[in-house]
Amino acid sequence: MNIVIADSNELVRLGIRTAMKNDANVEIVGEACSSEELLEIIANFGADVIVIDYTADGFEIDVLPKILTVYKDLKVLAITPEQSASTLVNALKLGVMSYVKKDCSLAEIVDAVKETGKGNKFFCGQILETIQEAKLDVDDIDLDAFSCEPIILSKRELEIIVLIAEGNTNGAIAEQLFLSNHTINTHRKNIMSKLGVRNTAGIVMYAVKTNLISPNKFLFARDVEG
Repeated sequence: MNIVIADSNELVRLGIRTAMKNDANVEIVGEACSSEELLEIIANFGADVIVIDYTADGFEIDVLPKILTVYKDLKVLAITPEQSASTLVNALKLGVMSYVKKDCSLAEIVDAVKETGKGNKFFCGQILETIQEAKLDVDDIDLDAFSCEPIILSKRELEIIVLIAEGNTNGAIAEQLFLSNHTINTHRKNIMSKLGVRNTAGIVMYAVKTNLISPNKFLFARDVEG
């Protein structure tokens, strides 16, 4: 398994390199200190897994879709400091497969690299806790689940989708639109049926994917009704 370490912090790169050096099945083919260096390394040497802190100086999350559009089999493991749930979901949306925090143990990071290389999602406990506190299910953050078939949504349904994605509860939406809770709950169920999703997380992902709402602006309700 060939990996590229992408982080502008030399100590972090050294730590990951040291942790992986005893595994004969892993070869580090390059280390990048910026998005530009990462693009160059991938173009020249290829890789199976990118281990990246996209929040580090010199990097941006948008480098991932640029790479994955060309190298579709590449797998991405993000290792960053603590992030908000919305940032985590945006990273998963843009191609991150696995996610651990920088304060995880080296053993856990090694496991994350290996599992990601096998094509398995790997999330450390702290990342899972952040996602679950936002009432999201990792399995729902899979945009490939959305069908390419056209979906017919009414103007009112689109309005409600945006309000849901912004973190509003049924009661708050009903108050804003001067409708009853029962009517909003019915709309919510119809929307979920049309989109083929199971819960609020699926509605949020649809809103982000179709640009109804910016991934940098949406919030997640901590107390979702219905």
